[in-house]
Amino acid sequence: MKKLGWKLSDLKGLLSLARKAGYVVIGLENLMNYDKKLFLLLCDKSAGKSTQREMNFLAQKRALPLIFVEGLEEIVSIENCKAVGIRNKNFSEMIEIEIENQNA
Repeated sequence: MKKLGWKLSDLKGLLSLARKAGYVVIGLENLMNYDKKLFLLLCDKSAGKSTQREMNFLAQKRALPLIFVEGLEEIVSIENCKAVGIRNKNFSEMIEIEIENQNA
């Protein structure tokens, strides 16, 4: 994939924009009850085993990519946030590219 030269803080910016646009579903319970189309799931690496298991189950059930992120609550600016879903395809693709670039 093409590297776009984004900065490390761009993931926080992308999630902030997606949240303001209403494309983010926050929290495991909200994700489990959400019946519309999702394109990406994010889970904090420090989430409990139960939360991680539920997120894996949800990702498999809906055939969604699941990415484990370090410090998700700081990135989303919501205290104790361990699970996030993205409901916009373009935002989800940009977030995946950004995470891939950060891990490269």
